[in-house]
Amino acid sequence: MVLMAGLTEGSVDPAFAAVRDIFEASFADGQNWGAGVSVVIDGRPVVDLWGGIADPRTGRRWQRDTACVTFSCTKAVTATAALMVAELYGVDLEAPVVTWWAEYGAADKSHTTGEQLLSHAAGLPAVERPVSIEEAADPELMAGLLAAQQPLWEPGSKHGYHALTFGWLAGEIVRRHAKRTVGEFVRSHISGDLMIGTSSAALDGIARTGFPDASEQQWATDTAAIPATTVARLVEAYRDPQSLFTRATANPPARYNHPDVLAAGWPASGLITTARALADFYALLSAGELLPPENLADAIRLRHSGSDAVMVLDSSYGLGYMRPSQLFSFPDNAGPGAFGHPGAGGAFAFGDVDNQLAFAFVPNLRRDALAGDRRANDLVEATYAAL
Repeated sequence: MVLMAGLTEGSVDPAFAAVRDIFEASFADGQNWGAGVSVVIDGRPVVDLWGGIADPRTGRRWQRDTACVTFSCTKAVTATAALMVAELYGVDLEAPVVTWWAEYGAADKSHTTGEQLLSHAAGLPAVERPVSIEEAADPELMAGLLAAQQPLWEPGSKHGYHALTFGWLAGEIVRRHAKRTVGEFVRSHISGDLMIGTSSAALDGIARTGFPDASEQQWATDTAAIPATTVARLVEAYRDPQSLFTRATANPPARYNHPDVLAAGWPASGLITTARALADFYALLSAGELLPPENLADAIRLRHSGSDAVMVLDSSYGLGYMRPSQLFSFPDNAGPGAFGHPGAGGAFAFGDVDNQLAFAFVPNLRRDALAGDRRANDLVEATYAAL
């Protein structure tokens, strides 16, 4: 392993030098403020790099243990917690949710299954009344709102990204059986370095997220072949405050530098961690140390694929894990068992069971793209090329 200096710090196996070069170049050309990237192969760290600025207001540097909110990368951790609880407590995810959450049967949802909650097929992608930041910190309240709500489609008939509601739906599997919040279960059963909800004191030193100048913000379509008509539909949805896309992603309001939001740990989008800890999580998961291998194989089995009713683009889901699609793109030489989850603005993390590969990229500059982020995709391509 080689210790780095200059724009980035950390260590890299010489075979993965191209990953380092791409990571360093992203700072030199202004594509990153601060970030970390980590790669684990067969349980061995081969890339552990970080660099840049954690807080552009003060110039505070990104250190080895600087953590950052990872947005929807959270969903894979929450899904793993739910699947672990289902294994521990004998929860049948193919059975109706009402067998363990009676209130959920209201408003024509009595036949919804646990698998449908986890595969974005429950028909509850948005909370239909305004939700405050304070309310969003109460998982019992949020679960009650969703239990009373009418689904927007027949559960299981199609899929649509449950951007925020996924966490409160999947989180009930944990709350109602393990009698803990998702964050509490993750800390005690997976890793204390994966923070979904934390104390205000623990927020000191985390990275501050933000967007580039307005002049630099533009839709990017270079990561997948996306028809112009699809691009037009997504842009229209993004600009329409009443679109399902907006309702699903902006209620409650997404203020991820707000200390109350970060401390609450929304279970779909509030994970605060380092790239190293996130890659270690996928390494353990892929090696069968968090879920039995047969359970993981079933969890990443494709449940829904195709046009996403919320995101417009094509998406593919197992039980809480995304599979390769327009929304989660991979190079052609990725293993068929690649699974994981991206996060808003560029965060990207996954495991590849066939190659025993775990990867995580965590930035604080949110360069939103239509289908993935070029920064992450370049690093992923270089990682696979080095195998």
